[in-house]
Amino acid sequence: MKNSNSVSTETAQQVVVEFIKKRKNTERIDISSVEQKDGEWIIRGTCPIDLEGHPWAEKFEVIVDQKGKIKATDFALL
Repeated sequence: MKNSNSVSTETAQQVVVEFIKKRKNTERIDISSVEQKDGEWIIRGTCPIDLEGHPWAEKFEVIVDQKGKIKATDFALL
């Protein structure tokens, strides 16, 4: 039986995708890795952004806790 205190991989990814869609105003989010460490999900990927009219790619790392809440984010241009 699955631990009911921890969100699933799919749920953690969905939380991150929805968060980035809203924060970056983009529909295209590419998840490159999902890893679980110390009970938290570390989700990494890229998304396109518009930087003063120029398209850029931005990488992200988002940490989701066991309850499905975003604990930390890190964004950087590629």
